[in-house]
Amino acid sequence: MTRLRIGAVLAASMLASGCTAIVNHRGYFADQVLMQSVQPGIDNRQSVERTLGQPSFTSQFGPPVWYYISSNTEEAPFTRPRIFQHSVLAISFDAAGNVVEAKGTGLEQVAQINPEGDKTPTLGRDRTFLEDLFGNIGQVSAGGGGAGAPGGS
Repeated sequence: MTRLRIGAVLAASMLASGCTAIVNHRGYFADQVLMQSVQPGIDNRQSVERTLGQPSFTSQFGPPVWYYISSNTEEAPFTRPRIFQHSVLAISFDAAGNVVEAKGTGLEQVAQINPEGDKTPTLGRDRTFLEDLFGNIGQVSAGGGGAGAPGGS
């Protein structure tokens, strides 16, 4: 009887372990002490790169800004991932390469986007499969020897 109980407990634990959430980390591994050590007016591009490493991405337009982005997501079986921790450190530089501003944001800046439906709306009319299949019958000429046809006069 004890073997049956042990087997039942093992089976239940195996089933329960299949339902645990998967936690993923994406982006920069944020170290709060290092991120807070970047000081405007003191640091420059070289010191920031030595302290924090390469940025996640840099601005392409306007003044130079380096972004360090970190996200932690959790995904239960058969659901979409949910962000539960997020941080962005934006470091702005002046023309000489000195730090002007180091600004951090968090989860409050994450936007949830819900696409509408599973179809992309297009211009034109909706046609059925049969209309697509047989729609060009009679629309294309047989290519006789008319005046505009190749080989015609």
